[in-house]
Amino acid sequence: MIKKAVITLVGASLTLAGALLIVLPGPAWLLLPIGLAILSLEYPWARHWLKKSQVHLSQTARWLDRKLLLRRLNK
Repeated sequence: MIKKAVITLVGASLTLAGALLIVLPGPAWLLLPIGLAILSLEYPWARHWLKKSQVHLSQTARWLDRKLLLRRLNK
């Protein structure tokens, strides 16, 4: 019971901080997945959203790699 409460408190705090940093300057891309990873230890819905965020981050990284490669080739 205490373990679940600690996981919920820490995970929710990091996820909330990450959500706030979407509109404020800061590393939202770092805090959101960490918070969801902690929450996913106890909650299936958090595991679902963690997987969705991992897919999105992977797609974004591939897109950025392509843009940077094209930029290098055009120089």
